[in-house]
Amino acid sequence: MTVNPIAEDGTVGAPSQVIPTGQNAHAIHADPENRRVFATNLGSDQVVAFKFDRQTGQLTADQPASIAFPAKSGPRHFTFAPDGKFVYVVGELDGQVASFSYDAGTGAWKNIDRQSALPDGFKDKIWAADLDITPDGRFLYATERTSSTIKIFSVDTKTGKLTAGKSVPTETQPRDIKVDPSGSYLAAAGETSNSITLYSIGKDGDLTKLKSYPVGRKPNWIEIVSLP
Repeated sequence: MTVNPIAEDGTVGAPSQVIPTGQNAHAIHADPENRRVFATNLGSDQVVAFKFDRQTGQLTADQPASIAFPAKSGPRHFTFAPDGKFVYVVGELDGQVASFSYDAGTGAWKNIDRQSALPDGFKDKIWAADLDITPDGRFLYATERTSSTIKIFSVDTKTGKLTAGKSVPTETQPRDIKVDPSGSYLAAAGETSNSITLYSIGKDGDLTKLKSYPVGRKPNWIEIVSLP
């Protein structure tokens, strides 16, 4: 992992800090209060935890320094609930979405439950990829690449628990999904279909396909920017 300063003109400077981690450091996010930073280590089945100095950008190991996951689960991507009280992590290798309560004061994660992101009856190689949550925190979506599906979950915003819904067919090998800031749309990128599909999100969290767009070879990330 590295920490890089960002200049006033938006350019990224040379690393000010380089931090060794476990195997396959994969995704990194600051918590909603910007006081702690967490990063998944897919090959070491852990999330490493750091305190974050907002003035200097420096990271220091938190206590505990990591959150352990089941062996060979492969924690890949994660997202915080909009209110910051819960964290959701998708396991690439076990196809599970793990739910945690989050204590912003101490940085502690406490496992609530795990729910499968796999389609019913799935028996092939598990290859989950990404997840995202709606701005109101009521629905969460996770992708599985072998089946090329998006799993829909309802979220109990008081307890953080998930209820699994249906799996929706989508782009081939969906590497990334993003919910737009209004919570009205979801975009899914297919790494081997070379296109993205835009869906509308219904009141029940269901996805309705609107249109697909060619975007070039092997798209693997979507970022939605709100312009002034």
